[in-house]
Order: sequence, then structure tokens, then C-alpha cells
Amino acid sequence: MPARKSAGILLYRFTDGVLEVLIGHMGGPFWARRDAGAWSIPKGESLPGEELMDVARREFAEEMGSPVPAEEFLELGELRTSSSKLVTIWAAEGDLDAATTRSNTFRLEWPPRSGRVQEYPEIDRSAWLPVEQAREKLVRGQAPFLDRLLAALATRPSR
Repeated sequence: MPARKSAGILLYRFTDGVLEVLIGHMGGPFWARRDAGAWSIPKGESLPGEELMDVARREFAEEMGSPVPAEEFLELGELRTSSSKLVTIWAAEGDLDAATTRSNTFRLEWPPRSGRVQEYPEIDRSAWLPVEQAREKLVRGQAPFLDRLLAALATRPSR
């Protein structure tokens, strides 16, 4: 069976010379009381035949409640997560008010075996964080994308 694929966009900006990235805290009861390791790059699963960049743009808009505020993208490549999913991420420089995040939702029976199905946001809040703080918050399998972003920006002409 082929690996499932996901794609996303890591939005970044410079604030007073500090590189910040926009990440989202995962919604739902499993993540509600967690902070470290409970944040994600806006991303989602592709359907068969879908272009990964189209998936990344769609998922950003669904999870952040706004289209990607950028037109130029840096490909950060692909990683295999612990769940064997292949994740491809692009980075884009842009700005967005994190307080306006309005994510799409998913339905989940909670508590388990209770028969009560509830609706939860995929991302319950987002924040701009300096890279090292984002590294502490991101799920472990996504942290290498921060290193790839730093390496890609290091090869660009200085600001």
C-alpha cells in the first residue's frame, strides 16, 4: 500500500530581525491540555492525483481561515513521519494575524464509546513564534523543517 501523503506551508516573517514562523495548536480533546509537541505546520492529506502544492494551499486556507498571503515558495522537501506518512512542506514569507485563525472542523466521538459525536477545530489557535520556541512546540517529526528553512534562508542574499 502506498504511503499517505500530506502537504503544507510554513509561513515565516522577520520581526525586528527575528525569524518567526506561524504554527497552529492541534484541536480536539487529545491535544487540549498539551502544549509542547502539540503544534503543527498547517498541512493536510492529499487525495489521489492531487498536486501537492494545491493540497498545501488548500490546507493552509482551511486551517488558518485565510489564503496563503504569499506567491513565492521555497520547497523544504519531504520527510517521513513516525506514522509512515510522507509530508512535503513549502515555506513562504508573509504576514497574517494569528488571532484571526478560524479553522475547519472535524467530528469525533468523545469520550470514546460514549455515542456522543462532537465537533472540534483542526487548529484551535495559531501563533507566530521564534524558530527555537517553535521547535519546542512542534510535533517532533516536523521540527526538521525548521532546520531546512534556516538552511534555505542562509543561502539567500541578506535582508
